[in-house]
Amino acid sequence: MTKLAAKSVLVTGGAGFIGSHLVDRILRDRPRALVVVDDLSLGKESNLDQARRVFPGLAFYRQDAADYDAMKRIISSHGVEVVFNLAVVPLPTSLVRPRYTVDVNVLTTSVLCDLIREGCYRTLIHFSSSETYGTAQYVPMDENHPLVPCTPYAASKAAGDHVVVSYQKTFGIDAAIVRPFNNFGPRQNEGESAAIIPIVVQRALRGEPVVVFGDGQQTRDFLFVRETADAAVRVYEEPGTRGRVINLASGKETSVNRLVRAMLDVLGVEVPVVHEAPRPGDVRRHCGSIELARKLIAFEPQVTLEAGLAETLAWYRDYLAAREATHAG
Repeated sequence: MTKLAAKSVLVTGGAGFIGSHLVDRILRDRPRALVVVDDLSLGKESNLDQARRVFPGLAFYRQDAADYDAMKRIISSHGVEVVFNLAVVPLPTSLVRPRYTVDVNVLTTSVLCDLIREGCYRTLIHFSSSETYGTAQYVPMDENHPLVPCTPYAASKAAGDHVVVSYQKTFGIDAAIVRPFNNFGPRQNEGESAAIIPIVVQRALRGEPVVVFGDGQQTRDFLFVRETADAAVRVYEEPGTRGRVINLASGKETSVNRLVRAMLDVLGVEVPVVHEAPRPGDVRRHCGSIELARKLIAFEPQVTLEAGLAETLAWYRDYLAAREATHAG
């Protein structure tokens, strides 16, 4: 029996990109109950379609996870034992609504920390972000790398991490922090807060120029989303992760220019690539160390960038075609 078997589990932000893949992964372990809280500002209920087919009893609440009273009611009514916290206001929003982003992200974390301190549930696995590091001062970036956030979003995530650690040290809560680098895969939001891969796919398939901000030599560390979901479950299962921050990354550095070229090759499309002014707060270099994750949970990414892109872009082709057909109908 796995450690999530027969447990009641809550995923905040569970209708989002990473959250919905984590929901799918948790269901493989046959939990007693699975609860998703998401305000659908980023997520979509349709991201849970596969999970609902597997587990019709999945409970969904369209709810702001920063609401203490509502979260306490939900956790109590389902006897929740484990919370995976992925609820977040994303980076692009922080560039236009910085105070809102900081307020909501920090409050969400402190609400969940207070509820576990009060004994409402047992274990918190909190999702951080590699953005907390800012631009790499050295590579690979390990968990001791200085936190030099470059955006209000990154600052809010760093603050949330400090909140979790402080509650663990002060009150002895059972918590661990995972710090994913740049995730990609099916279901990544293609709307106004979209990351580079959904944006490039949509423009390329429409035959429009692809826009790269800056010179394109800035690097990221791309990790396939199912690797992150599986690792998060293993972080829960391993007691040695408690009180720790754990990077989840590929350990490989990829430039934006290389990523765009690889995507156009997979799509079999040729469109112009146009460079525009760099975005504010855009980090220059990211490459994560996964030595701690290897040591604690035997983490070893299996999906290459090329294989992950092939699956991801095939998914987007089908998804965008279906969406266009729906609109045409």
